[in-house]
Amino acid sequence: MKATFQFRLDLRSGVPVGTFQFRLDLRSGVPVYRQIIDQVLVAIASGSLASGDQLPTVRQLAVDLSINPNTVVRAYRELEIRGILETHQGTGTFISSKKLKRDDVERRRQMAQLVGDFVARAGAAGYSAQELRECLDELLADQERR
Repeated sequence: MKATFQFRLDLRSGVPVGTFQFRLDLRSGVPVYRQIIDQVLVAIASGSLASGDQLPTVRQLAVDLSINPNTVVRAYRELEIRGILETHQGTGTFISSKKLKRDDVERRRQMAQLVGDFVARAGAAGYSAQELRECLDELLADQERR
């Protein structure tokens, strides 16, 4: 399941500048609220979402992803508690303007989840751990050359 939304209006034209897409994998074993949290964190880290960007409403995201609105509420609430999101009554939910530093435990947990998801998907597609290692080594070598 996926949901795409546009964000960040160009101040001159009022036209949305970018898009972000939530993707859920209901077979991954990762709770849906956790997938939403992780995707917001990754999007912020990668620059896909920036301070001030508005997220979809709870109701809209729940409808788009065909999930219970309480699941979205749980994800948004946890992100608010961490200071990542700010909810303004009547206007919506936005990426916080505060600079956040993830602690080492959170970084390692997120990395382990990303790697675990990658390995599981590759294994389901028939790739061995050795093939993954070789491919990753090649990609890293290519990046170092650039």
